[in-house]
Amino acid sequence: MRAVIVIIILTLVGGCAGSGQSLSDAEMQVALAAPVPEESDSRYKIGIGDVLSINVWGNPELSISIPVRPDGYISLPLVGDIQADNQDAEGLADSIGSVLGTQLRNPQVTVIVSQVNSRAYITRVRVTGAVRNPVSLPYAQGMSVLDVILESGGVTEQAAPNRARLYRTVNDTLYDLEIKLDDILLRGQLDTNFQLRPGDVITVPERIF
Repeated sequence: MRAVIVIIILTLVGGCAGSGQSLSDAEMQVALAAPVPEESDSRYKIGIGDVLSINVWGNPELSISIPVRPDGYISLPLVGDIQADNQDAEGLADSIGSVLGTQLRNPQVTVIVSQVNSRAYITRVRVTGAVRNPVSLPYAQGMSVLDVILESGGVTEQAAPNRARLYRTVNDTLYDLEIKLDDILLRGQLDTNFQLRPGDVITVPERIF
């Protein structure tokens, strides 16, 4: 699975890098000014891979801890399969209670997201290419290009640091930003030491000998 994910990322990035198109000033401003995405609803939306603790008051045999399957569903005693993906905990509890209500009297259901795995994965920042240790890192507020390059162990001897790229998706549009890593690492020129956003991908190509 991990190998497949890496292949997908490299395929996407390789296709964009081959376009050779420079961003206009307006496009650059959109890409750099993009705010960190926030949930439109303050309630957390359950995702694939999250682990849920479900409790049915007075019915311990129906209480369970269960991960959300890749198809977005969970399976519960007396309920069967029920969709959990993209629901908040309160809404899922109501859905489960409605089904149980046909078999139990006034079931009291609570749902707690005990492990948040889906969002943490989607928002990771990744570094690939000619770095010593390609990495996938949890996003942290204030994280910059330099931070993640240092986490990757720096560039290799075969790298072309000043041809590095940052790929960022804003409102379903993929932007390709130039990163001057040599200038950042060797000259202290921080013009392209961009603040990162969840889901950013940085690639460092090798030199052409």
